Parts: sequence; C-alpha cells; structure tokens
Amino acid sequence: MSDTPKERPEQPGQPEPSGEQRGEPKDALTPITSGLFAESMAGAARRAGFGAATEGKPISGQALLVAMGGIRGLIEAVLPGLVFLITYSLTIDPSTDVTSDPIGTLLPSLVAPLVIGVIFVALRAITRQTTTPALGGLVGTAISVALALFSGKPSDFFLVGLWTNAGYGAALLVSVLVRWPLIGVAVDFLMGDGVAWRLDASKRRVLTILTLCWTGLFLARLAVQLPLYLADNVELLATMKLLMGIPLYAPLLIVSWLMVRSVYRKADAADAV
Repeated sequence: MSDTPKERPEQPGQPEPSGEQRGEPKDALTPITSGLFAESMAGAARRAGFGAATEGKPISGQALLVAMGGIRGLIEAVLPGLVFLITYSLTIDPSTDVTSDPIGTLLPSLVAPLVIGVIFVALRAITRQTTTPALGGLVGTAISVALALFSGKPSDFFLVGLWTNAGYGAALLVSVLVRWPLIGVAVDFLMGDGVAWRLDASKRRVLTILTLCWTGLFLARLAVQLPLYLADNVELLATMKLLMGIPLYAPLLIVSWLMVRSVYRKADAADAV
C-alpha cells in the first residue's frame, strides 16, 4: 500500500482553500519584505523619538531627554563636533595654508573627535549597553576625517552631515509630493496600524504637516551650512552645525510629540463612540 496520501478530487465551482485553511502558518502568507519594511519604519520612528508620543505618555523634561537618547546620547551627538571646533580654533592659524600639509596641520583637530568616538564605544561596551549608536557615530566621524585628510580641506569634515541633510530633506519632500508622507508611514507602523492612517483625513493632514516640518528642518540646515562649506568658513560652519542640531531638533520633537498624541487621542475617542 502506498504511503502517499490521496489527493481529494476538486469539486467544480468550489473555491480553492486559503493558506490558513490548509494549515499553513499565518506569518508564512505575509511576504517577509513587508515585515522587514514595517519593522524598519517602526524602528526609525522610535529612534526619532516618536515612541513615547504614540504610547500616550505625558510630555516632560525626562521623557524628552529619553526620546533624544538620554544624557549619554546628547553628549555623544554634541561632543565630537564641539571638540573639533575647539581643537581647530586652537591649532589652526587663519593665515596657514592647510593644503600644503593637510595631515600635519589638520591631524590634531581631526584625531580628537575620532578618539572621543572610540571612547564612547568603549564606555558602552564596558557598561554592557548597546554599542550601535556609538558605533554609528564613530563610523560617521571616521568617514568625515578621511574625507578631510584626503582633500586637504577641513570643511570636508562636515560633508557627511550635508549629504545627510540633503538626503533626508529630499526623501521627506518627495514622500509628501507623492502623498505618502514618511512621518505618517513610520508612526503608524510603530502603532501597528500599517497604512490605516491614510483612511483618516485628520491623521493624514497632521502627519503630512509634520513631514513638511521635518523637511524644513533638514533643508534649513542645508541652506545655512552649504554656503559656509563652499566659502570654507570652517569655524562658523562648525558653530552653525552645533546650533542647528539639538537646539532645533528638541523643539520640533516636542511639537511632533504633541501633534501625534493629539491626533491619535481623537481617533481613539471617535472609535470608542
């Protein structure tokens, strides 16, 4: 007798059973790419500080600090650029021709933030905290240092930041133009609602406005810092990068937090009715 199970004859007009009816796990029916996309978008929203807003937590100084990575996260974000500015100002004479000996002239101001980045990674490893944020910062700093040494232009230390602002600003702007604002995509995946926000006019409007606000932040940085980069005004460029970093990010995060929490509260209240 054959061990092969007999196939049931198909009945005319009978619909084919679904994957779940055939006993296949539900997750197997979902393309893995969509799951990875949802996870990445939710992670992006969480890293941007939207996690507490979507959880309905009241805004406070402590909650805002946590959303920005805590005191350690703020130090890791600010200190490398500040150290570069200080060491550059102390070691570079304005009359010095940096291009004649870029390595000898720029090495102190470029090595200093790199050392700071290594220390950040080591401290996280020693205290058994995730090293991913510090490693990301260290890689970015290393690329910036390499660009400045290779070109002999100290202003190229800020080239990665300019690329980043241009890339984020362009991506967010395009997402609004095609009516898929990325802030909405990220926040609703964080909420676990997928793309349901597009069916809610209030959510769609608020999340589009928020995406435009974040677009404005990145493009404003680019508009101010790019002319300084082209003019090779290193000290002012470093100063503006610091001033347009956390001081602009924090207020926009507060506004985003309040708007997201408000629109989701209204939606929840409407659903309850």
